[in-house]
Amino acid sequence: MEETKESIKRLCDAIEETLGRSVHTPKDFDMLSRRIFDRTGELLSRNTLRRIWGRISGDVTPRCSTLDILSRFIGYSSYRSFMDGSQLDEGDSSTPFFGRRLSAVDGLAHGDRIRLTWQPGRVCDVEYNGSLHFRVIHSENTKLKEGDTFLCSLIIEGQPLYLEQLEQGNNPPTAYICGKQGGVRFEMLNE
Repeated sequence: MEETKESIKRLCDAIEETLGRSVHTPKDFDMLSRRIFDRTGELLSRNTLRRIWGRISGDVTPRCSTLDILSRFIGYSSYRSFMDGSQLDEGDSSTPFFGRRLSAVDGLAHGDRIRLTWQPGRVCDVEYNGSLHFRVIHSENTKLKEGDTFLCSLIIEGQPLYLEQLEQGNNPPTAYICGKQGGVRFEMLNE
């Protein structure tokens, strides 16, 4: 299979989307090398990655085995399956998420309000209170009630939402999952 600069750029873009950030500096490429090793068990050097991203000059086409490793990192069985648009590798139950993300760590300010929706017909408006804490301010067709509080660090659109330390009245804190079937959607209410 002939690798073109355009198809390799597409792979690099998909990797950056999986990471949720751009990769530019040598430190970024060190981080990416570690993450690839952690997920795939295979090592790609910082300089190999920099060459693929075009940060080191030279017109060298990467080996197919290197592109296979990069494709496995984002959940495909091989570079060919990535290029063919095949489904993610069914043998790996842990695959990256490609939905829109909202991070409570660096994407929200105290007082931000978010509408969460999931099927069938669930609506829950929450307010961010800082330090990963949220408070339910409105709820329709869900077990979450106004005044409930919980911890959450990341919302990924189209994926289930995992709430930690959900406090409802006098009940002990518990975990709760929203949108097990089809995931959640979100929108900012104070924009």
